[in-house]
Amino acid sequence: MVKYGRFARTINHDIKEEKMSAGRFITGLAFTLFALGAAAQDRPPYGQEIGLDLAKKIAAGAAAESNKNGWRMAITVVDNHGFLVYYERMDDTQTASVGVALDKAKAAAMYRLSGATPIEGGLPIMSGGKVIGAIGVSGANSDQDAQAAAAGLKAAGL
Repeated sequence: MVKYGRFARTINHDIKEEKMSAGRFITGLAFTLFALGAAAQDRPPYGQEIGLDLAKKIAAGAAAESNKNGWRMAITVVDNHGFLVYYERMDDTQTASVGVALDKAKAAAMYRLSGATPIEGGLPIMSGGKVIGAIGVSGANSDQDAQAAAAGLKAAGL
């Protein structure tokens, strides 16, 4: 009986390992397909880097949308290379949102397209058909983050 019990545990352990390996494979495949899809899209060229005044205007628009809806957000604006230009965090915003907002903005700027991450809230900032930077917003649901980011661009006339 003891040998059977050990044997059963070994089989269960092997099955769990196979399931975990399959899960890792599927996750890797999904990211690969996402990257290939992103690479296949036409990307606009980089333009002149965003200035501080415009970055503040965009962030103010995102913050206004967030305040209107009672969302506590972290808002980042980066230049066209993904480097931080402006950052704002509302009181009582969850700690993790700070890094997530920056990552969303960096991805949108460096890949030069919306949807560069599997979660919403990062949008490139366009001027004259060129990417001059990006906004990243995090703190609520992904679609709410995207709504606040889009409101920031709209407030700045973009």
